[in-house]
Amino acid sequence: MKYYSRWVAIAALLIAFSSAVCFGAEKDATATVFFPETQYEFSPVLDGTKVVHDFVIQNKGDATLSVDRVKTG
Repeated sequence: MKYYSRWVAIAALLIAFSSAVCFGAEKDATATVFFPETQYEFSPVLDGTKVVHDFVIQNKGDATLSVDRVKTG
C-alpha cells in the first residue's frame, strides 16, 4: 500500500505541473503551482476497500493556474 500512495502523489504532481496553463495572462505574469503536501501515507486497509485523500494545489503566482485533468498512477 505504501507504493500505491507514492505513485498517486507522483502522478498528481506530474500531471499538475504538465497541465498548468495560463490563459489571458499578462506577459510577465506566471502561474506557480505549490503543493503543501506532496505525499500521503494511507493506513493499512483490507484489499478492495476504497481509499480517498484530497491533495491541495495552490497557485502562488500572478496568473491563472488551470489544472485540466488528473490521473492516478
